[in-house]
Amino acid sequence: MALMHETTLVPSKVELLAAWLPAQPWFHGDATKLERVGAYRLDDPAGEVGLEGHLFTAGDDTVYHVPLSYRGAPLEETVEGGGAFLVGVMQHGVLGKRWASDAMGDPVFRSVIAEVMAHGGHEAAEFAQDAAGNVVERAVHTRIQGSGSPRDAVPDLADASVVDLGESSRAENGTAMLVLHRIAVPGREPGDAYALRVSWPGQADPVVLAELRS
Repeated sequence: MALMHETTLVPSKVELLAAWLPAQPWFHGDATKLERVGAYRLDDPAGEVGLEGHLFTAGDDTVYHVPLSYRGAPLEETVEGGGAFLVGVMQHGVLGKRWASDAMGDPVFRSVIAEVMAHGGHEAAEFAQDAAGNVVERAVHTRIQGSGSPRDAVPDLADASVVDLGESSRAENGTAMLVLHRIAVPGREPGDAYALRVSWPGQADPVVLAELRS
């Protein structure tokens, strides 16, 4: 499950992305007009890294797919070259300083999303905790679904290199390849790859937003 705290976050995720997105080669929108249309959460088995996939528009109907990872220390302390994926640093009212990174550069995200895709998994259940410690389950409106089955092998992408190619980002290591589509294109087909299909309010028909091959 994913536990969210009802607290302050400075700067906000939207503010961080508004500053970071214009420098990304796959982003062609107006970063001053970001509007979130959906988001999904994933579980880090170790409970250390927050994983969240954001879906935004930016002044028109194009939907951008921006997964982020959240850590209590810079990604570069764990991953060589991790600083290149930094989106920004936030002050969380409960957890303190949090480093937000483009999740494709985070091996925890790559491992978790690969397992979801290969095993036919789905988004994490979401729970909110208030200042008094009360925990309630939140309704989930953005759904993800992997196309594999629990018996399928999950490729290891922990040591993958990551590059941006057109409107996608690719992580590969010679034995497996994860392609994350940055722009939602209804009707996209994954061919013989495992797929991550996502639906959100206003988009009932799932859209392929990632492909996995090994």
